[in-house]
Amino acid sequence: MMADAIGDTHGIKRSEIDALQERVKAIDRELKNRRKDGTLPFFDLPYQDIKDIIKAADEIKDGFENFVLIGIGGSSLGPKALHAALNSPFYNQLTKKKRKGCPKIYFLENIDPDGLTALLDAIDIKKTIFNVITKSGTTAETMANLLIVRERLNAELGKREARRHLIATTDPKKGTLRRLVEKEGYKSLEVPEKIGGRFSVLTAVGLLPAAVAGIDIKGLLEGAAYMDSLTRSDNIWENPAYMKAGLEYIAATAKGRNITVMMSYADALSVIGEWFCQLWAESLGKRMTIDGKVVNAGQTPVRAIGTNDQHSQIQLYMEGPFDKTVTFICVEKFQNDVLLPRISEDGDALSYLGGHTINELIHAEGFATELALTKEGRPNCRITLSEISPFTIGALLYMFEVQTAFAGGLYNIDPFDQPGVEEGKRMTYAMMGMPGYEEKKKEIQEMVKRERLTIPPQGRE
Repeated sequence: MMADAIGDTHGIKRSEIDALQERVKAIDRELKNRRKDGTLPFFDLPYQDIKDIIKAADEIKDGFENFVLIGIGGSSLGPKALHAALNSPFYNQLTKKKRKGCPKIYFLENIDPDGLTALLDAIDIKKTIFNVITKSGTTAETMANLLIVRERLNAELGKREARRHLIATTDPKKGTLRRLVEKEGYKSLEVPEKIGGRFSVLTAVGLLPAAVAGIDIKGLLEGAAYMDSLTRSDNIWENPAYMKAGLEYIAATAKGRNITVMMSYADALSVIGEWFCQLWAESLGKRMTIDGKVVNAGQTPVRAIGTNDQHSQIQLYMEGPFDKTVTFICVEKFQNDVLLPRISEDGDALSYLGGHTINELIHAEGFATELALTKEGRPNCRITLSEISPFTIGALLYMFEVQTAFAGGLYNIDPFDQPGVEEGKRMTYAMMGMPGYEEKKKEIQEMVKRERLTIPPQGRE
């Protein structure tokens, strides 16, 4: 991304980074003050007491064969990212012994009626526990899925036994789900106050499902604590989270790079890309600054996977508009080394591969893509993990959260709210008939009076 590598036209000069330093110090002071007064508690999650989470996970592992997470957005992407990164992609197909006695893991996110039905048909509900996650308890998708699951449990098991098959992760004091927990006697864990969904992966939201699936959650928090120690400096050149935020901010506001691509060269990191997309988009995509100016801020995040997307997206990144930055996430050491066999025929077109490993090939392809983009003056950078482990994943996620919080300061917006999301929720409540949203329903009816096109099913006119 630096001018030294890709030239002054598209690259960032050291002087542009240095020019941010006074703002960096001011934003750093603000973040540290808010951390100290408890209004940004996500900073201190690496040091939390996790005894209750481990106890709940052990009870679930002893009592159930299936674990279904009911949640959406930050209540699902974080847990899903941990599971994808740190367990086999074919985890549910492994024997129970190979899963170390842990339950199979499923995610019920969307409100697609066919997907919901297929999941409930595929599992034995008598051997399943459902973890419903929503801090507010008003998330329509999550609560709709919960209502259906709860009815099925009550019908098949009876209300008393059904209680054992539900555990909630929600606000400690308030909200619809908290009231339901208290009324029905469900077990529950807490989402700490002042921590929103997209910053909740290192709370019970992410840690309970991870522990149930056999992931070392202490290792996750140790990695996050290590990254916390690396991101304490108010010098942008010494703080990796601040530097990454600063580079993306300059690229977006001074160079017109309003799209940022995260390209991970490991299948296990794919869902972390999805999680980051929510974190970056929902935190920074804001109409107004804190002091009320219209800015329409933010970069559009895109997830890509190497080498797959070399065969779909890279052509655009190489020769399309100069509106993107690319961040490569690479892994030095994979869990397995896979040797490519030698081919005996002289002159065979594939003989150059023989004797190498698949590991060498994916490293070469990633580095070649990085070099090719650099040669074309396309801004890119690389984050390298020594390996994929609970420690490195905990560190990576924590760095991205600090990066995002700091970027909010650079843009002078609030990275912890989501007013654009809330309007969609209000319209949904109105269309579904929630009391108190009658005026919003009238507004919607006026908006949809225009003609709409509907494609009829095949064979009908």
